[in-house]
Amino acid sequence: MNREEICALLTDKVKSLKSNEQKLSALVPDIQLIYGTQPAARTPVMYRPGIIFLFSGYKIGYINERTFRYDANEYLLLTVPLPFECETFATEAAPLAGLRLNVDILQLQELLMDIGEDERFQPAMAASGINSATLSDEILCAAERLLDVMERPLEARILGKQIIREMLFYVLTGPRGGALLALVSRQTHFSQISRVLKRIESQYTESLSVDQLAAEANMSLSAFHHNFKSVTSTSPLQYLKTYRLHKARMMMVHDGLKASAAAMQVGYESASQFSREFKRYFGITPGEDAARLRAIQIV
Repeated sequence: MNREEICALLTDKVKSLKSNEQKLSALVPDIQLIYGTQPAARTPVMYRPGIIFLFSGYKIGYINERTFRYDANEYLLLTVPLPFECETFATEAAPLAGLRLNVDILQLQELLMDIGEDERFQPAMAASGINSATLSDEILCAAERLLDVMERPLEARILGKQIIREMLFYVLTGPRGGALLALVSRQTHFSQISRVLKRIESQYTESLSVDQLAAEANMSLSAFHHNFKSVTSTSPLQYLKTYRLHKARMMMVHDGLKASAAAMQVGYESASQFSREFKRYFGITPGEDAARLRAIQIV
């Protein structure tokens, strides 16, 4: 089969497996299936770290002046929680189909230990938290075998993790492998900023100052601002505000909270300020956004 036929086959497999995803997630917990037939207009999103491989349809991401497309030729690699804008292109004839791989840090560390000091492995360390790279035939082949074993529970449980390790290997030794390497490398600017992002993730409801975050990274204020923007493409305070808005958005959609309650939960003291900033960022009011997302179930 040629590449186009393989992608069509994988799209069909994702569609058939999607209905049983809850059971599969227990067998292969690091894999999430992606399938949809509805397009989505450009909207702010906050993606968790992971690798997204698509076999059909495509998405376009926008972050400041950068635009990146990920599709059956290019995969997306996110190494930090990152706010950006995203547009989805999908139809019944060309659905959005693929899978998301959550990177297991322990598995990645074990893989690096096995690679050791091999002189053929010399990836350039990545500075940005978002990257894209060519979806190679090797990764596509491994994805096909992964979806094959996911059809059979015992094989999924036993062989799934090894195939995921193989996919990680090809990403790690590929053109953006330095982005994965940066996840486990200590005392690099990326790892220091990553530590700050983990603090924001666990303490976003608290009153965090830029001084505190710079101290967490062990950097001067100027160096912290420079390196933070290099990794996230935004400033520390804007990132914190955006993170809170996205968290509140999830609470309204998934937990059914009113805007005022969600605002308090994420650290806002004023519900009216929250509503103003939400509308400025997402383009509609919190209530309108929650109703829209519940209707189309894209979050």
